[in-house]
Amino acid sequence: MPPGRFRPAASGPALGAEPMARVVFLLVPQLHLLDLAGPAQVFSTAADLGYDYRLHYVAEREVVPTVQGVPLVAVPAWPELTRDDLVVVPGWRPRAHGPQGPVGPDDLRRLADHHAAGGTVASVCAGAYALGRAGLLDGRRCTTHHEVQDELARRFPAARIVRDVLYMVDDRVVTSAGIASGIDVALHLVATRHGPAVAARIARALVVQTRRNGHEQQASAMLRHRSHPSDTVHRVQDLIDRHFAEPLPLADLAAAGGVAERTLTRLFRQATGLTPLGYQQLLRVERAEHLIGHGATVEAAARTVGFTDARMLRRLRARASHGRSVPAGSSRPARGTPPAASPAG
Repeated sequence: MPPGRFRPAASGPALGAEPMARVVFLLVPQLHLLDLAGPAQVFSTAADLGYDYRLHYVAEREVVPTVQGVPLVAVPAWPELTRDDLVVVPGWRPRAHGPQGPVGPDDLRRLADHHAAGGTVASVCAGAYALGRAGLLDGRRCTTHHEVQDELARRFPAARIVRDVLYMVDDRVVTSAGIASGIDVALHLVATRHGPAVAARIARALVVQTRRNGHEQQASAMLRHRSHPSDTVHRVQDLIDRHFAEPLPLADLAAAGGVAERTLTRLFRQATGLTPLGYQQLLRVERAEHLIGHGATVEAAARTVGFTDARMLRRLRARASHGRSVPAGSSRPARGTPPAASPAG
């Protein structure tokens, strides 16, 4: 994996091998509180669970007014950043600032330099304007709040605006639609770094009801298939999330859920549209895509996510690239290279 990503960590905080990550929020006058509070709460909760995050709030002025009237306190001095760190620009009320926006040239340079050094830069809502002024949107897919997408496209014609999605991730430049979608993108970043089980635990702690978008292709499988009321299926998903790279016999999953194998398959399909195997394969492919996007070979990614060779991974990626889902019709455990299952009807 090339250096310089908001990189996947080890499977749990007890391993202690992953360097601490700073999450730096760049605050500007007239920002929206939820654009800041949502992602900050996600990373703060991750820290409460033992993952080593340090949150920093920086601004040109120590007191930052907000749209909602609650003043915030920040510091003008930025911490020393490394490639493992994340910088987030929350959104603001666009009409409160002129065409140049509220982010000054020094902070724009910091955004560009952090990305050039291999770090990850994210925005919520109108924060995408800052990324555009820093030159980070040119040639990249990005999004923002639907009310300002046209203006973003006008100001930054080299950006590839994607509409009707919650967020986009393109080469360590992360943009989101705004307001509550800041929570979604933060959960996605946690899932990328620590795995979907950690993100699911944080989402439950925040009492977050998944907000799905029919056109959204960037949300993690955890976010796409967790908005159901079945406690039995959630328990089994928790197990699959933690061990998706391992063989998981259906009998063991059913025992974990306290139901018979046929009952689990039926409940799982009703809740998610997938069988347990289909869900496990979806997690494997999603994780493999991330690894490949960060420089791993297909063969190495296949081994890492639990396939004994790359043939099944190539087959599942080909299905996804043609708009077909990962096979959902089989209830057999996901072994190293299982026979192809029938597509979902």
